[in-house]
Amino acid sequence: MQTPVYLDYHATTPVDRRVLAAMSPFFTTQFGNPASRHHFGWQAEAAVAHARGQVAKLIGAVADEIIFTSGATESNNLAIKGVMRRRPGAHLVTVATEHHAVLDPCKSLARAGHEVTFLPVGGDGRLDLERLRAALKPQTALISVMAANNETGVLQDLPAIGRLARERGIPLHSDAAQAAGKIPIDASAWAADLISLSGHKMYAPKGIGALYIRRGSVPGLMAEIEGGGQERGLRSGTLNVPGIVALGEAAALAMQEMAAESVRLAGLRDRLKNQLLAALPGIHVNGSLKHRLPHNLNVCFEEMDGEVLMMELGDLAISAGSACTAGTGGPSYVLLAMGVPKEWAQSALRFGLGRFTTAEEVDFAASRVIAAVRALRPAPAPPSPA
Repeated sequence: MQTPVYLDYHATTPVDRRVLAAMSPFFTTQFGNPASRHHFGWQAEAAVAHARGQVAKLIGAVADEIIFTSGATESNNLAIKGVMRRRPGAHLVTVATEHHAVLDPCKSLARAGHEVTFLPVGGDGRLDLERLRAALKPQTALISVMAANNETGVLQDLPAIGRLARERGIPLHSDAAQAAGKIPIDASAWAADLISLSGHKMYAPKGIGALYIRRGSVPGLMAEIEGGGQERGLRSGTLNVPGIVALGEAAALAMQEMAAESVRLAGLRDRLKNQLLAALPGIHVNGSLKHRLPHNLNVCFEEMDGEVLMMELGDLAISAGSACTAGTGGPSYVLLAMGVPKEWAQSALRFGLGRFTTAEEVDFAASRVIAAVRALRPAPAPPSPA
């Protein structure tokens, strides 16, 4: 076993060798621009069309509902701003525990005059449907709720949220960057109008993503990037053909392997959790265990400084939360929104298991965390004399 052991699959994933093999020719021998009207262009165009179908199949969509982007951050911006800018001053509802790729566009829209509601979550990290229902207004133009939280792995009830949105005639957007390829997604069952996807969370390279736009759901969606009319005018720019091919192959592999892989990863996750809970008092699992990604474990430790603990665990590649907010200091806003005490939230560790994680690595990680916590926790006070 090599160290450091990588247990940060929420932050990014390695490119699967099968994905790399599929995309490699499009850097060298099949390098054409899909817009070119000759052999090389047609070859690239066909590859893009095939990948579009593969990505669509992963989420129960059809190919012409998929727009390729640079990643979920761009997809989120295109979806949220693209809907809201059509209706100046309209109302938007989202959740306090969303990724910053959703929160920041929402805050930008609020500064521009839109009304934005950031709904709280319960102690399990889930949104209460009645709170959402009560927040909706006649002028609500969009609901944006992530499928799976990037820190806690908590899953929201997208089918129920989608039914409510459809009942009220409000478009629903979901950031599914963490969920895609890990759990089954059915855009129809979710009644979702817009779904954001990211390649590097599912064993494709960084710099490629997609946005699902349900046919006829959001007419007049405003583009963020203009210039050449690619992707039906919604995302101009020469297509990243190697990345698109990679995303398609990653989606196809996820379709084939997701069911068995989910069972394997849930077993490894529980193996890690059980070892930690058995050996350490004062440890708390954050978020619902029932409604959770199979490869996520997020825990807090009482009487522990998270930064010191992380420094002690240099042979483990883990994190205290989202990679996008690393280095900003302070406890996780996600955990605080769930009601986790600040002193506990400051000690949180996020373990993200993945396709190449082994039982040996999980056991090593458990032993290292147990030893580090025992070494760093203050010694118990001696009993007072009788």
